[in-house]
Amino acid sequence: MNGLEGANPKEFIADFFTSFMNDLVRGDEDPAVVVDRYHTPDIVQVADGNLMDRAKLIAHTRPARKHQTGARWEVHEAIADGDRIAARYTLHFQTSKREGSVEVHFFGQFTDDGRMRRAHMLTRSVPVQAGDQGRVAT
Repeated sequence: MNGLEGANPKEFIADFFTSFMNDLVRGDEDPAVVVDRYHTPDIVQVADGNLMDRAKLIAHTRPARKHQTGARWEVHEAIADGDRIAARYTLHFQTSKREGSVEVHFFGQFTDDGRMRRAHMLTRSVPVQAGDQGRVAT
């Protein structure tokens, strides 16, 4: 994994989440190992006011491994300043039970080796467009 330095912010954030989800869903490593590869031990993620530390993030990933069948990140815009990145993207996902899309406003901090240290996200569900159905892939 590469750091943010000199990277295109849109590509960096799309690659980060795509790689993380692929390693998590398609691999057979323990989810804690995958989380640690992409996040620092002191990770703090706040999504819509809900705080997740490392332990909560690992617990959150276990159902994804079971039920996630596809995901695609459509990054609309992203800017970086040093080790921080702000991005607006839409996550299109499929699980064994449903598909949907979530618009995300993301503010994060990354280490030099590309791991996430901190993230704040505001999200909202968006309706799936008829033409979008079946187009989600990881």
